Amino acid sequence: MTADSAHGPDIDVVGMWVTADGHIRQELRADGRYDEARGTRASAYTGRYTVTGSHIDYVDDTGFTATGDVRDGVLHHEHLVLYRERPAS
Repeated sequence: MTADSAHGPDIDVVGMWVTADGHIRQELRADGRYDEARGTRASAYTGRYTVTGSHIDYVDDTGFTATGDVRDGVLHHEHLVLYRERPAS
């Protein structure tokens, strides 16, 4: 992670993020790539992302762009609200 004086250190977003109903699953990988599934459609959206502080910028492989922000451990991605999925113990 890097530090940005205006935003503080970049937060760790790597892992699986899921909507409350489980319909949308967004995997943010350590290599800066993401893979988003919607319902039964695996890899509905794929692309790359960058993190600045708690802000995420997405660029889909088709060129579409989107943004997100993590607030209080919750990912607000455009109109979606996603929660970090914890591994089963």
